Amino acid sequence: MIQSNLTFLPDRPAKPRHSGIAMVMDKGLSVREAEDFVESAGHLADFVKLGFGTSVVGNKVKEKVKIYHNADIKVYAGGTLFEAFVIRNLFDDYLRYIDQLGLDTVEVSDGSMVMPHDVKCGYIQKLAKNYTVLSEVGSKESGIIISPGRWIDMMNSELQAGAFNVIGEARESGNVGIYGTTGKAHVALINKILARVPGDKLLWEAPLKPQQVWFIKNFGANVNLGNIAPADLIPLETLRLGLRGDTFFSFLPAKYKKLQPK
Repeated sequence: MIQSNLTFLPDRPAKPRHSGIAMVMDKGLSVREAEDFVESAGHLADFVKLGFGTSVVGNKVKEKVKIYHNADIKVYAGGTLFEAFVIRNLFDDYLRYIDQLGLDTVEVSDGSMVMPHDVKCGYIQKLAKNYTVLSEVGSKESGIIISPGRWIDMMNSELQAGAFNVIGEARESGNVGIYGTTGKAHVALINKILARVPGDKLLWEAPLKPQQVWFIKNFGANVNLGNIAPADLIPLETLRLGLRGDTFFSFLPAKYKKLQPK
């Protein structure tokens, strides 16, 4: 990258990092597309999720995994695929499947099926012995309401069971879980969660630009964000640094605010 000498840019930790994480959603990129993504933006990605069951359907997935790993990006199959194996009582087959892909990271979720929470935590505890575990809280169904206290209890229990990060569910559409049907954040819910769960252990799914802007403006440049489209990762980084109109004044000293349009 070319040195810009711009001042007042927020500090961004280098990889491997625990804050300012970006999780990118791969919904079926080709090998060539994965190579192009890594060339242009791989330095900004911490995780790539092979969305839902796409790793079962796509070609040359193992080759893609190697491309991502060579760029120091952790790769995992989406939690829906974990649930697809578990509901069929095929957990051992799931382990063989992810090992065949060469994955060292997994997602444990229960957004598509009913799973007792102690059973979910048992899977996290078992998997955490050999893999980096991301767990996901929240239903993929818009009509299912979970109280803030329940969100907090589940998130803390899953972290205690060994999850590296807990993901706040939003789907790739960004209109369930931590968001309403219009895509706006459930502000009270998110604030209550952050009062009781360490912020650097939370990864908020934010597939839409307004959601990314909201999180950055409210929680800073190094908030952990996920379900980012590959083409949106560089634009997201400009939002984090205040190099895009939506966050232009967010990190400048107060003396510059008088130049902010009214």
